[in-house]
Amino acid sequence: MLKKYHLKDYSFLLFLLVIIAMGIGVTVINSVNDNYTVKQAVGVGVSVLIMLILSLIDYHFITKFTLPLYIISALLLVAVFAFGDSSNNARRWFTIAGIRFQPSELTKVIMIIVMAVFLSAKMEEDTITKPKTFFQFIAILILPVFLIYNQPDLSTTLCLLMIMAAMYYLAGLSYKFIGITLLILIPLISLFLWYAQQPWQKLLYDHQVKRIMSFLYPTEYAEENAQQVNSVMAIGSGQLSGKGLAGLAGADSVSHTNMISEQHTDFIFSAIGESFGFVGSVIIIGIIFLIVIQCIRIGRRAKDDTGRLLAIGVGCWIGFQSFINIGVTTQLLPNTGLPLPFISYGLSSLLSNAIGIGIVLNISLQKRKF
Repeated sequence: MLKKYHLKDYSFLLFLLVIIAMGIGVTVINSVNDNYTVKQAVGVGVSVLIMLILSLIDYHFITKFTLPLYIISALLLVAVFAFGDSSNNARRWFTIAGIRFQPSELTKVIMIIVMAVFLSAKMEEDTITKPKTFFQFIAILILPVFLIYNQPDLSTTLCLLMIMAAMYYLAGLSYKFIGITLLILIPLISLFLWYAQQPWQKLLYDHQVKRIMSFLYPTEYAEENAQQVNSVMAIGSGQLSGKGLAGLAGADSVSHTNMISEQHTDFIFSAIGESFGFVGSVIIIGIIFLIVIQCIRIGRRAKDDTGRLLAIGVGCWIGFQSFINIGVTTQLLPNTGLPLPFISYGLSSLLSNAIGIGIVLNISLQKRKF
């Protein structure tokens, strides 16, 4: 489980970038709603400890438990329907000792581990492009996707599918297969958007339809679109250099007027834009981008395909989720409920991110020797 490592191989840059991102998160949360500061600070402390411990545990030891991890993840997702808390027409959380836990966040990192092991085995067999492999891939993925979608949680479902698709591509999927898939998907997406607008559709929940419609027709669905409009207003009001953290409490602050509900979670980037302005927002996006790049860099130097897919899978997860979160707050994407990695309030997201980064840090300690 534990091996002898060389400290010089440890990715201190990745570790430092994650700590900075977490620190920014606590600071902004404190300015937006100080009721959550202590919980987030404790969460950061626990997450850093977990990250450090996992960074010293051989990732090959962890990958031996893919089946138990997959079963645990599935059982937690099933248990949510029976014992979970309901909020805003969704049942996604457990409350334990006053702390909310969202199993779907943990599912992301577990599925990255499971698929890294599966795909690396198929790469070794040289069967990654075989139809049988594709159907096995779908069979593994369909249960968590089905359970998460029915919570309902469309945003997490789409994010998970994007991560898995990226990992499959990086495992060596042929461009011919990708081309055929795109030729099928593009018309299907157009058909889906048409279907979602029909009053008799049964695939989507009402609130999901409203979010899609408010994105396609913002003026006709102004009420459903208000959260995003106010978010853009907050970001724009920060202008070049921002109002500062103290400015969030000012009378002219969008945050102070509570025009954006739950701003400390999914819409925290609106507070970042208002307090730090364009310059600060670009710096924070740059920090997240560097975290993604470091994960990819570590993956490229991993000693085996499992390590490569694990590290790059975590990088894709952070990159995709950050893109979706920021895209929603800037009204470039339909409104969804995904936290900004390392920064948004949410202990489930924070701990899951820390687990993923801890594994990547261990992969950095076992890089391939050139």
